[in-house]
This record gives sequence, C-alpha cells and structure tokens, in this order.
Amino acid sequence: MGWTWRVLYASLLWPAWSYNESSLASEETREVLTSSLAIPTYTAILSVLVLFIHGIRRFWTGFGQDRSNRSSHSQTEVIHAFRTLRLLACLSLLGMEIWGLVYYKDVATWSEKTLESGLCAVWTYTSFLALLSVTTSPNHVRVPVRHLCCILFVSWLVFAYRDLYPLVTYDLEPLDGEDGAVLWVYIGIQTVAAVFVPLFVPRTDSLIYKANRVEHLSLEQLPAVPDYDEARYMVTRGLTLLQPYISNKRHLAFGFMVIFRYEYIGTIFTILLLVSTTFITPVGVNMLLRYLETGGENAPIRPWFWILAIFIGSSAASVIRQTHMFLMNMITVRSGAIINQLIFDHALRIRLKVEKGNEVMSQSPTATPTPVATSALQPPEASEEVREEDSSATGEVQQPQTGAVESAFEADSKIARENKAPQSNLLGRMNNLITSDAANIASGADIFLLFLFVPAQLSLCVVFLYSILGWSSFVGIGVTAILFPVPLYFSKLMAAAQKAKMQKTDARVQTVTETLNTIRMIKLFGWEPKMLQRIATAREKELVYIKWEKWLQIFIGQSIFAIPFITMISTYATFTLIMKKELSASVIFSSLVVFDMSRGQMWVMSQRLPLMLRAKVSLDRINTFLRDTELLDEFVSGPDNSYEVNTVSSDIVGFKNASFTWDTSSDGSVTSASNCRIFKLQIDDEVVFQRGCINLIVGPTGSGKTSILMALLGEMHFVPKGPDSYYNLPRGGGIAYASQESWVQNKTIRDNILFESEYDSVRYDKVIEQCGLSRDIELFEAGDLTEVGEKGLTLSGGQKARITLARAVYSNAEILLLDDVLAALDVHTSKWIVDECFKGDLIRGRTVILVTHNITLTSPIADFIVSMGRDGRIASQGSLSAVLAKDPKLYTELQTGFSEAEGRTDEKNPVVETKRTEDGKLMVAEEIAVGRVGWREAKLFLSALGGKRWPLWWAVFIYNAVGTPVVETLNVWFLGYWAHQYEERPASDVSAPYYLMVFTAIVVASVTTKMSSYLYYFVGAVRASRTIHEKLVSSVLASTMRWLDITPTSRVISRCTRDMATVDDVLSVLVSQSTEIITFMIARFCSVILVAPATLLPGLMVAITGGWLGRIFVKAQLSVKREMSNAQSPIFSHFSAAMAGLVSIRAYGAQATIKQEFFVRIDNYTRTTRSFNDINRWMSVRIETIGAAFAAGIATYLVYGRTQVSASTTGFALNMAVGFCDLIRHCIYTVNTLEVQANSLERIQQYLEIEHEPKPTPDGVPPAYWPSSGKLSVEQLSAKYSEDGPKVLHDLSFTVNSGERVGIVGRTGSGKSSLTLALLRCIPTEGKVYLDGLSIDSINLSALRSSITIIPQVPELLSGTLRQNLDPFDEYDDAVLNDSLRAAGLFSLQHSEDDARLTLDSAISSGGGNLSVGQRQILALARVMVRRSKVLILDEATSAIDNETDNVIQASLRNELGKDVTVLIVAHRLQTIMDADKIMVLDAGRIVEFGEPKELLKNDAGLFRVLVDSSSDKDILYTMVID
Repeated sequence: MGWTWRVLYASLLWPAWSYNESSLASEETREVLTSSLAIPTYTAILSVLVLFIHGIRRFWTGFGQDRSNRSSHSQTEVIHAFRTLRLLACLSLLGMEIWGLVYYKDVATWSEKTLESGLCAVWTYTSFLALLSVTTSPNHVRVPVRHLCCILFVSWLVFAYRDLYPLVTYDLEPLDGEDGAVLWVYIGIQTVAAVFVPLFVPRTDSLIYKANRVEHLSLEQLPAVPDYDEARYMVTRGLTLLQPYISNKRHLAFGFMVIFRYEYIGTIFTILLLVSTTFITPVGVNMLLRYLETGGENAPIRPWFWILAIFIGSSAASVIRQTHMFLMNMITVRSGAIINQLIFDHALRIRLKVEKGNEVMSQSPTATPTPVATSALQPPEASEEVREEDSSATGEVQQPQTGAVESAFEADSKIARENKAPQSNLLGRMNNLITSDAANIASGADIFLLFLFVPAQLSLCVVFLYSILGWSSFVGIGVTAILFPVPLYFSKLMAAAQKAKMQKTDARVQTVTETLNTIRMIKLFGWEPKMLQRIATAREKELVYIKWEKWLQIFIGQSIFAIPFITMISTYATFTLIMKKELSASVIFSSLVVFDMSRGQMWVMSQRLPLMLRAKVSLDRINTFLRDTELLDEFVSGPDNSYEVNTVSSDIVGFKNASFTWDTSSDGSVTSASNCRIFKLQIDDEVVFQRGCINLIVGPTGSGKTSILMALLGEMHFVPKGPDSYYNLPRGGGIAYASQESWVQNKTIRDNILFESEYDSVRYDKVIEQCGLSRDIELFEAGDLTEVGEKGLTLSGGQKARITLARAVYSNAEILLLDDVLAALDVHTSKWIVDECFKGDLIRGRTVILVTHNITLTSPIADFIVSMGRDGRIASQGSLSAVLAKDPKLYTELQTGFSEAEGRTDEKNPVVETKRTEDGKLMVAEEIAVGRVGWREAKLFLSALGGKRWPLWWAVFIYNAVGTPVVETLNVWFLGYWAHQYEERPASDVSAPYYLMVFTAIVVASVTTKMSSYLYYFVGAVRASRTIHEKLVSSVLASTMRWLDITPTSRVISRCTRDMATVDDVLSVLVSQSTEIITFMIARFCSVILVAPATLLPGLMVAITGGWLGRIFVKAQLSVKREMSNAQSPIFSHFSAAMAGLVSIRAYGAQATIKQEFFVRIDNYTRTTRSFNDINRWMSVRIETIGAAFAAGIATYLVYGRTQVSASTTGFALNMAVGFCDLIRHCIYTVNTLEVQANSLERIQQYLEIEHEPKPTPDGVPPAYWPSSGKLSVEQLSAKYSEDGPKVLHDLSFTVNSGERVGIVGRTGSGKSSLTLALLRCIPTEGKVYLDGLSIDSINLSALRSSITIIPQVPELLSGTLRQNLDPFDEYDDAVLNDSLRAAGLFSLQHSEDDARLTLDSAISSGGGNLSVGQRQILALARVMVRRSKVLILDEATSAIDNETDNVIQASLRNELGKDVTVLIVAHRLQTIMDADKIMVLDAGRIVEFGEPKELLKNDAGLFRVLVDSSSDKDILYTMVID
C-alpha cells in the first residue's frame, strides 16, 4: 500500500498512538495494511468517501428536494424491530472490540492493537448508520442503509474466511481460535447483523398477509408509487433523453439504453454473480461423488461442506436472481410508462385525416408500390371535408393469406413481401402500441440475460466440462457450433412472422374497434351476423400467423432441446471410444448437471429469443409510428413550412393567397386508378375576420366551411401560393372551439363545462342560463354533477351541443370558433342561444367565427359573412348586404325565411332515462372477481382446446404428457446404469458402443415424443384462440342496448386486445408448461423415493409447504392481477377519448392538462404492476430456498444416513433431487402464474354472461311475404330502459296505415326517440305492436330490424367503399345504388367535373370521418332508399343539411318511396312534417295529440298549435297546411 492509504487509515485509528513516519514504513505496518482484518476498514473508508460525494452532489444539484419521498413500503413495527436488532448487534460488536482492546492491552502487539482499533472504528461507523436507520425515515437513509449492509456483509465474509472455512477442512485451524467461545459469539452476532436481518426483514410480507385477511385487495390497499416511479418524474426525464433520438430519427432502442444505463449496469453485475453462484451446486455434486468413490481418501474438504454448498449455491442464486428481477422490473415498469406517454404525446401532434388502406401491389415481381402519404387518425369530431384516400373494402391490410402448410422458404419469402406493404389501420395500430407492443417490449427488455448470462454460463460450462472430460468437451462444443445456425434460421423466420402477425392484429383490432364504435347502428340495422363474419375473417388471417409463429417457436425450442443431447452423445463417445476413459459416476452426474445447465440455457435462449424478437418488432413499429406519421405543420421543420408570418399584424385573424390540404402530399389531382378524393381549400384573395364581432361562415353541405376553422387552427397543411401568402390566428388571448360533432369527456356536466378552468359560480350560472341548460340540468337528480357517460351517452345531441358551447363561452378565450352549434337545437332553443348568448354580455367584445346553415336566425347578429362555393373557394365575403348582392341563392334563402335549425325537439338518447343515483354516476364500476379462478373459466379454455372430438384429443395429450418425462427420466437412469458397470466390472468388459447406441435411441425417442406432443397441443391452442374470440365477439354483438350504454367501449376493447393476447400467447404456453412440469416432477420424485424411501416424508413436507406458500401467494397475486387488468382500461379509455377530441384539446391548448390526467392513470397501473412483481419475487425466493434445503437433506441422508450406497446411485438420486427441487419452484410458480393469467379468462367469461337480446328461433322466422305493407298498430305500448327502471312510455295506442307519413314532435324528454326504440325492440316493452298483422315480439330481431329502417340522429358509417356502406351484403347492382344516391340528394351537391366528388368507389374512413356530417346524413338516407323497408323512421336525419339539399331529400321521400311505405318522422324542421298525413304530439311519454295537421291547428290550446305559432315562419307553415 502507498503512503496515501496509510495516512487515510491512520487518521481513523485510535488517537493515543503517536508513531512517527519511520514506524509506519516498518514491517508491522505492512503486516497491518495487508491483513485480511483490514478489509472491513478499507470498506468503511470507501463508504465514507462515497457518501460524502453523494451528499455533495445532492446539495449542489438540489436533487430530490422537491420530491415527495413516499416509500412503497411503510416502516412497520416488524421492520423497526429488525432494524433495532441490527443496531443492538452493531453496538455489541463495538463493545466486544473495546473490551478486547482493554483486556489485552498489555499483551497485544502494535499491529494487533492497530487492527482492533480499525475494527472499533468500523463498528462505530456501522452503529451510527444503524442508529440512523432506526430513528430516521427510511426514504432519507435508503443509501446509507445499503452501505451499512455492504460493510457488515464484507466483515462477515472476512471472519468466515478466517475462522469458518478452516472448520470444513481436515488440516486447517481457525486463525482467531485462541479467543475460544468469544470468537463464536462474535461471529454469531455478525451473522445476525449481516445475514439474518437483510434476508428476513419483511419487504412484501405485509402485503401478502393483508391480501389473505381480506376478500379482495383493492387498489388503495396496495403500496403507493414511490416518487422516483411517478409518471410525472420518470416520463419527463425519459422523454427528455429520448427526444434527440426521435429528432435525429435514430432507433429508440439506443435511447432506452441511455435512460436505463445504471439499471442495466446493475443487471450486468447481478448476471455475473448469478453465473458464478450457479456453478456451486455442480461443483458440490462432483466433489461429493468423488468423496464417495474414493471413500474419502486424501480428501481435503469434509463432505458436509459440499452438502452445504448444494444448499447455499441454490439459495444464493435465488437471491441474486430475484435481485436481477427487481432491477428488470424497474426497467419494464418505467419503460412501459414512458412508451405509453411517448405514443400519447406523439398522437397529440399528428395531423387528422382519413386512414387509408394499402394499395394493391402488382403481381409483377419488378413492380413497386406507388408511394403514398403516411396514414393518420380521423376521430369522430374531425372536419367537414377531409381528404379521402384509397382504402380497402374492410379497412384492413390487404395481404395475401398463407395456407395452412407451406415450406419455410415460401413462408419466409411471403412474410417478407407482406412486411413491405404499407400499413393502415392507424387507430387499431395505436391501440396495439400502448397495449401489446408495450407489453412485448417489457417482456423482451432483459437483453443481457440472453447476450451475457447465456454466453458466460456456457463458457463456464465448457471450462467445467474440460476439467472432468478433457478435450472431448471441445468435440461437443464443435457439434454445438455446427448445429446452432438451425435455431437461428428458425428465429429469423419467426421475426418475420411476428411482424406480419402484428399487422394482422392491427387490422383485427381496427375492425373490432370500428364495430364497437358503431355497434348501435349495427344493431338497429340487424347487421350483427355480417359484422361477426367480418371480424371472423380478420381473425382467421391473424390466426394463420399465430399458428405459424407457434410452430416456429416449437421448431426453435426443440432444436435447442436436441442440441445438448447431441453434444452429450458426441462428448461421451469421444471420451469413451477415442480417449478410452471410464465414465465414472462422478464424471457422468457432475457433467450431467452441467449439461442440464447448458440445456437450461439453451431453453432460456429458446424462450427469450422469441421475446427479444417480439420486442424488436414492437420497437420497430413504435419507431415507424414516430417517424412516418404526419405531424401538424407547427411540429415539422422544412422548406414546406418556412413561410413568413412576421409581415402580418399579430391581431389579424384570416388568410391570404393560400391553399390548405389534409396532408403534405396532396396536389389537388385525382387519378382514376387510385379512387382518391382530395379536398383542397383555396383562398385566392384575402379573408380577414373582424375582431370583437360575430363572423358567419355559410355555404352548401361539403363546401369547406369547417375546413376554414381547421385551417385557422393549423390542422390542415398550409401551402403558400406566393410571397405574400399567410394565415394567422392569434393565440395570446386564448382560443375556444366547439366542434359540430360535440366532444364531451366521461365526466360530470360541470367538469365538461369548466374543462379544468377555475370555478366561478357567478359566471358559471350565467353560462348555464344563456346556453339554455337550466331546464335540462333540473331534469337530472344530480344536477350538473351528473356523469354524461362515454361519448355523452346520457345526453341528447342538442344537450351535448349546448355543453360544448357552454365550455367555449365559459372560457376566457378572446376568440371563439363555433362549428354549426345550432344544427342540433330546436327552434326555441336556437332563438334562446342567439338572443341570450350571442347577444349577451359574455360574448360581447369577443371574436366569434360561427359556421352555420341557419342564416335567418344568425344574420341579424352578424357583422361579417363569408359565403363558400361548392369547390372549396370563397364565393363572397363582406357585410350581409354585400354578400347577398353577390349570392342570389343566399338571398332567396334569407327571403323565404327558411330556418335551418328549426323545430328540433332535442330528444335524448336512450340512456338518459336509465335509473340514476343522486351522485350522478352512470358507468358501473368494472367487474372484479374475487377468490380463486373458477371451473367455468378453466372449462372455457380447456373445452376449446379439444374441440368437438375432445375425448380423443385429451387422450393423446395425456399420453404425450406422461410419455415425455418417463423417457427423459430413463435417459438419466441409463447413464447411471452405464456408470455402475464400471464399478462392478473391469472397463475392458464394458461395451461403450452398445451403451452409447442405447442412450442415443432413448434420446431420439425423447426428442420425437416431445416434438409430436408440442405440435399436437398447439393445434388445439390455436383452435381455442379462435373459439374464445368468436364467443366473446358474438356475446358483445348480442348484448342489449342498456348494457352497451353502461359499459365503456374501452373495457370491451381491452378484452379483445390485452386479454385475447394473453389467451393467444400466454395461456396456451402456461397450460403446456404446467402439465409438463407436473408430470416431470412426479417422475423425478418417484425416482428419488425408489432410491431413498426415507425421503418420502420430507418430500411430502416440501410439497405441503410449497402448496401452502402457493395458496397465500396466489390469493395476493390474483387480487393484484385483477386490479392491474382493471387499471389498464382507464389508460386506453383516456387515450381513445383524447383522440376523439384532439382538435378541441389542441384548440384550447389543453395538452398539458390531458397529459396530467394520463399521468394519474399510468401511476395507478404502475402501482399494481410493482406489487405484482414484488409478490412474484417473494414467492420465488422462498420456494427455491425450500427446494435447496430438500436437496441438501437428501444428500445428507445418502452420505451419512445409509451404508453401501454406490456413487452412481447417489448421483442418480442427487440428479433427480436437484431437478425435483427446481421443478417444485417452476411448478408452483407456473401453476400460480397460470391461475393469475387466467384472470383474462375471468374477464372474458364476464362478458359471455352479460345481458343478451333474445336469440333467433325457427318459430320467429316470419312468412316470406312479410311485411307486404307498412301498416303499424300499437296497443297499450309501455316501455322502460331497464327492467327495474321507470316507464318512459305510458300506454300508447295508435294506428298508422300503410303508406302514411306521420310526424312526431314534442319537447325534450317527451319520448319520441324512446318510441322509435320500442318499435325496434331495443328496450323492454309491454303491450302489443303489430306490423302488417304480425306481433313484433313473436318475430326474430334480425327479421324485424331488417324490415324497419331507422336513420338515427348521428349517422354512422363503416370503413370501406361507399358501395359497401350502401350495400354491405352485395344484393344490388350499381344502378340501384346510384339511384339511391340521387334520391338522397348527393348529386345535387356535386358535379361530374368536381375533383372531390363522391362515387360508389370512393373510400369511406371508419365512422365516415372523411365526410362532413351533412354528407354522412345523405349517405344514411341513401342506405335507407336501398333497403326499401316497409317502415322508415327518420330521427332528425337532415339537421346538418343545407336548404337546397333538404328540399331535394324531402321531395324524394314524398315521391321516390313506394306508396305502401310508412314513414315516421321525428321532426327536426316543422316544414318537414307540415304536409304529413298525421302529426303525433308526445309529452312525458304519453300521446297528447294525434291527427291531421289541419285538425290539430284548430285547437288553440294544443301543443302543436303552440309550436307552430312560436315559429318565425308561421305564415309559411299555415300556408303548407292549407295547400
């Protein structure tokens, strides 16, 4: 040692000594510095320096000062007791050292005193740290306690080496033995402080025991998330480090390595330790067998040490392994949160446009697909006119389907071709990114386990094998190297298959998501079978690759399983046949342990490699999503974005000489081959909206009114036409936006209006009053604290529109962008909004840009008007008089007094009548099962495995399950039998070729049996995946309207994604592994019993103890797993809701608020995930320790408890015992994990037992001619929305003759929409309804809903072509479809030369997102024309359509429909129903008036007369009745 160490050391020693510099350089000094007793002092000095640097760093950087420092595990009394015990142990050691210094001061040498003084300093330092751990919060001493444990353990190792190790030898003595009994007390106290306390201090025990004392462990009872794992901290830090990689388009994998660099360094350290400790057991077995072979002759070590090594090796490896898992859990939990937030952040910046399908690739091998723009999301609230891209008929990825059997080369080529296809289904893809892909990355994050642990352990295996087998081990290595490319080739195929499978999964999830989003429309049209078939088709395409992936996984696993056996055969053949050596028991069984270890590592490779490949594929998918999705202009840098805006005054709102498109690749042209419809907003001059005034944007349907608002908000791509081009929207004073398709969150009415703004009761009450919400809120028991439900299910369209308007008005924004907020309101409410809100004090002085069709009501308050033409250009602009002078059609419309939003009755959706509680809650809490997983859930999967021929399937499966372990056990026994021959006969009499041939035959039989059993099993696993998915989707599609209303879509989608992924990828593997492990465990236990019958009782005790631990483990694990499953749905729900309201969120600048809410949901999921992982580690350590004790006990019995036991028999028993103990751990862990993962089956089973509509029966099939007419007779009809809810219709009786047109009017809540739902049997009813003479309750629902067609208030479309939306069953030719489009008024909106015209081949995005609301209503009407039903119900079906188009539609309804078609019209304009044959007036669910309009107008006190007299065009309405 140098002088520096001497100075540092001397500074800590007892100050009484005063030796000069020459004495420090003496021989005694060198003896002190090199003594093993100085190691604890060096460790303490290093600890002091590290803690000092750590403290300086924290003080200098302020690190952690603003953090809450919450601990995930509170300091319980038990933990405090353990820490107090450690403090007492440290004080005792200090006291013993001081006593020794005083007692031996006269006889001790200087070096002894110096070393003793150093130990006194060490125990003083440890006592101080231990005192801190007792008196200070654990969060503040986390690092010092780690130093304390390290110092104590190092000191214990020193004394173990000096005084314990000599005891295991025959010729050494303890170095400090002269101290006598004091020494053993001293070491015992150290053992308590350094080993006992760290190992046995409770960590997760309190959580385990708590879970077993309650029926279910709720989220609030789980340990809180530590501050360093809170999303707000780790996501912010992680995204900051990832941003350079995203900006420079580098792969995210490198970014994650930087983020988790310290954690990965820790895993490298634990892996190296684990590699070292795993060889303790095989060394112990080898040395123990050598001792038995030689009878202990010349043995330097006592046998009990090797027995102890077997126990310590397994136990230490378990602790180190779980430490490694702790570090990996930190990485996976944090990476999952970062990935979710990364996808969410990026999604908040993407451009809204239609998803598009893949282009059909040319069959020519040299053809290349035409480049297309990246796809992006189109949510429901998006623009009125959006570019429509080429898409597939079903919105799926168009890829050729692989056959059931194909060669590896063909599959590889095919998968490669498919992976080159462009991707679509962005919504489904994003759902997969935050669920399946995030999970894949987490499961494949342990890269060093594969790339460091496996090579390192295999290298040590080679070294160990060389020490006992000589150079023959290199022959085995060479064989392994030659054969290893085989699994690598299969791995390459699997990576491609995994990528293709994920694309198919995206398509399936997109189809399921779209179906669930439009499920009400699907049920109203009776399209459930068609959609079920569509989903099944997508599922079959996915299952092709699931099957191919599983087969490849089997090929990888079996090739890796066979390689070690081939290595063994080649090695033993070389050792016996060429080297002419004897295969003694010590050679065979010690090498067999190592070969088992190498096979285990190959198995780890076979398991980890697919996970790693999946993680890579998922990282690539995320990388592609971040790189290729198109962002808004403000987030993109480049020449297309570099326009000059500084020349424009900052307060100007408007454009000049610019065009706007929905993606950067649009050039305004359309090719006949692409079927693309491209909309372009053209600003040829300058448009400047007036500040502090109300500005109107008017024009026909599809002309680009909404696009002006989108362009101002920056949602469209800006294309300057010249150097003077600009667009500007000042955001300094705030922007408020109300979309045409109102966006509300699944919160209370008040929360939706406030939108995270500060609550001002005076302003809030004024907003409620001016927006006409007072009466609506009074109708709810909970008032404005009523939850609106998912997508505002509890509200009518008018109520949602007014809440959206109220949100904008309540905000302090200077500029309000309102997109046709009057379209969903009745005439009275519209007038109220105009008079009280737009003319009120809350709007005065603010800049309002209002898109509207209702020119009559709004023109008096308008200061500036922009009139749009049909080609996306400005037709005219200026004051009202200037615009009217240039636009004759607008002038005519204004003169006729046509009120665009007139007469809407603002009827509620069905859910509004559901039974409420006073707290306003609507959505039921997600179901959480309690107790163990039941037989129903197990039967769901097990019965699906066998299919129709389940007895045969299960018989073959059991045969394979039993045969495999028997054959493999026979392998080990035969090796022991071979070794035993050398004990009984001379080596020359042992025929090595014979035994080698028999062993090879057994190996071949083992590999063949295992291969066939896996292939046979996974055929059933794919069948189970298909069956369970079909049952789940069928059950949801057959559910009732009420169940759909109270169940968030995100919960259903979660079961169709995460839970089905568990069934596809996890459950099938766990069932196979559990069966295999149980049979292997039974075979090995029986083998041990045959050799050592006395071990039966200990073995049973181990099994019972393991079973007890497994029971309490699974009780806690199931609770946490259920909470973890439920904690994920809110993440998905929030993500979907944010995507639906993306424009509104960006307009309000509320991204930060939305992110904070996302953080809360991520923290809840992190809270459950951490506990889930902690419980796993708790279980593993205990089970592995018990197994190690059992193996050591058997070894003790065989060595000391029995006589005349051969080495080969002992080796066979030890091999079986070690394997049995390892299998106990695997068995309990795998079986319990299977039960935990079966939570997905529970969740699926819950949705198989929901409320269902009546199933079709043969008796419910109506006659072929039915219905021949549209006559409708209703007798005493009552209805309610649930069996225990109040009635919403009361004893309605009326008759509508065939061919009559009946208008239905009434105030909000009068029951108009409830009547339409009752006629379709969507809600429980009483009474009778006859259609064409048949009672509708005796007819199958599919037949009934195919005969009655309804157009709901909000039209919904499916992704695909326009033709497929009109005729999803391919029943009509194009002539009929075009006639329906003409009759619905589509052709009046467009001309043949229009580039953006709609044709039958035009692509429709999911939900019709690339069309305006008016265009969607027209297509919904056209779909009705095609169906030609005898009864037609229009529920406010033309609210968003302009005057000219509405006139065409009304004329078509009067003239195009058959004379026997009965039309029920829920009035949205009084003009629409004034020429009806009859008018029905509803109030509070009762008919108050029913008759001809002329007769009803004669009743001065009638409600209908009041509605007409209050209309602004009363004279026209009276004229229509008279005419």
